[in-house]
Amino acid sequence: MKVIFTKDVKGQGKKDEVKEVKDGYAKNYLIKLGYAVPANTNTMKKLNSDLENRRLEENLLIGECNQIKTKLEKEKLVFKVKTGKQEMMFGQISTKQIKEELSKLGYKIEKTQILLDHPITSLGTHNIEIELHKQVKATIKVNVVKE
Repeated sequence: MKVIFTKDVKGQGKKDEVKEVKDGYAKNYLIKLGYAVPANTNTMKKLNSDLENRRLEENLLIGECNQIKTKLEKEKLVFKVKTGKQEMMFGQISTKQIKEELSKLGYKIEKTQILLDHPITSLGTHNIEIELHKQVKATIKVNVVKE
């Protein structure tokens, strides 16, 4: 029996996947518990329209992220920090501080979107990547200067 998975089932199939499974397994487990629906012309049409709608929404989202990227890459964040001997910083610049500065500028970016391998611990200009979408990454300049 052909079924369309409505949820991921470990070892069997992913959501929206069409797969041939045994009749008893499909009727008594997958369909009964809501993990799948029988694959017929109506459900296949619905699946195709849902996939098309998701694809269009994804393209719209990528377009919006690209617009934000162009604005974001023009920004330059400046952090004033205290330094000790030999121009060494006290403390560090973390993703939380970068997020707060970006929110002051009107950007809604989460800490997890800021790709920072290690906290910034030195003076100077640093390039920081921000993942707006899986396919869209922006690079901003963070300038750390002494007070």
